[in-house]
Amino acid sequence: MSPRRSLGVVVPRAARCACEGAKGRRRSSCCSGAENRPVTPPPPRAQILMRGLLQGALPGRLRLGWALLESGCWQKLGCRGVAHLPGAMRLVQFQAKGSAAEPRMGLEEEDGGDVIDLNAFDSSLPRTMRDFLEEGATALTAAKRALETRQHVVPRADVTLLAPITNPNKVICVGMNYVDHCLEQNVKIPKEPIIFSKFPTAIAGPFDVIVHPEESNEVDWEVELAFVIGKKGKHIQESEAMSHVAGFTVANDVSARDWQMGRNGRQWLLGKTFDTFCPLGPALVTKDSVPDPHNLRIRCRVNGELVQNSSTSQMIFRTEALVAWVSQFVTLCPGDVILTGTPPGVGVFRKPPIFLKRGDEVQCEIEGLGTICNKVV
Repeated sequence: MSPRRSLGVVVPRAARCACEGAKGRRRSSCCSGAENRPVTPPPPRAQILMRGLLQGALPGRLRLGWALLESGCWQKLGCRGVAHLPGAMRLVQFQAKGSAAEPRMGLEEEDGGDVIDLNAFDSSLPRTMRDFLEEGATALTAAKRALETRQHVVPRADVTLLAPITNPNKVICVGMNYVDHCLEQNVKIPKEPIIFSKFPTAIAGPFDVIVHPEESNEVDWEVELAFVIGKKGKHIQESEAMSHVAGFTVANDVSARDWQMGRNGRQWLLGKTFDTFCPLGPALVTKDSVPDPHNLRIRCRVNGELVQNSSTSQMIFRTEALVAWVSQFVTLCPGDVILTGTPPGVGVFRKPPIFLKRGDEVQCEIEGLGTICNKVV
């Protein structure tokens, strides 16, 4: 089956409740805000009509799933912090705190925990994520041994986490890939993935600053699930797509809406690719550690206020479909980063619009993957 023929709209299913179980650990000042319900005005009449038409076209079983998502039933139980996946492989790039030395490869013992120095465990291992992924199974096997032995552990207080990957060949992004995000814009569900890109210089670390450019007055947030390619491929079939994926991480597709929507001929590139407009992290969680990447709670907070709160089950084109689609046009290489789109709640579509200002703190989290927190300067 060709990638084009296999693409189809994925309607949301009832989301697994993300409110039970594990503890959520707070790791920085901007992650300490109380759980706040989003303050969202009632949807306009046009949006209500579009939602009704779209829901009416779904089978009864799927309409029920959507209703559960829209009702916010998971919130009524009291949302917890990000889940910890037992035995997860959380690959990181890090430096000794205060050091300008070259990056080292490591493993977080748990989300927010101490770091196993992989280069101290095995000096033959590459020191950057891209080179590590190009080593393939050999490097991953060594990392698993290091996790089992738990030797060469560096206290978390002594390390600075970098972006999981800092020098990808490509940063590929997907627009309007959440059903609920399309609804907030009153636009039709795309029939094919909408692809754009960022330059690698946009990448920032999980706790680095976001630099508010002087050239923009409309800087916005977008929490996104990102995946990283682990094996080279072209014209990849959906059935083989996951064998080309190394793992998943949290991203913030920071966007200058004035440049994205009003200038540069409304081509999205310049509005998306200012330096520091792609925070990533805190770790690359290997795919075998993520049982279902398309059923994870995804959230964003600005200064502690919950502004985005959805589920990756709302994605229209999922990981397999995106790998198949993009690989029709370009060769995917180890280390390539693909951002999969954002749920509703972005600033530009609020009434009135809200944009980031210097001094704001943006916290993006995805269940099981972790939290990134970036201050705007």
